[in-house]
Amino acid sequence: MKKFESKQKPKTLSKQIIKRKRVTFSFEATAAGEVILMGDFNNWNPKKHPMKQDKGERWSKTVVLSPGTHEYKFFVDGEWKEDPRNDQTCANCFGTQNSVLNIKER
Repeated sequence: MKKFESKQKPKTLSKQIIKRKRVTFSFEATAAGEVILMGDFNNWNPKKHPMKQDKGERWSKTVVLSPGTHEYKFFVDGEWKEDPRNDQTCANCFGTQNSVLNIKER
């Protein structure tokens, strides 16, 4: 049996370390019963990032995001809401706007 050897050098994969960043999202809704953070970073999944209410009217959730542009919205008691504290938006396929967050590489 002949042994065949490759004359190609093995490829070396460089390990690129992507620095992710902790981001805290917050939404003020005094009378809300439920606020959920949804976006492209969690595949718009309502079970991934439910927000917690503090003793006042603020709901918050901290997530870790990769660098890049991320679209998101808040789902407040069954209704979509843009982030009122973020004026960066883009149109979505439903004819409304999504809030946009740009995370820069460090």
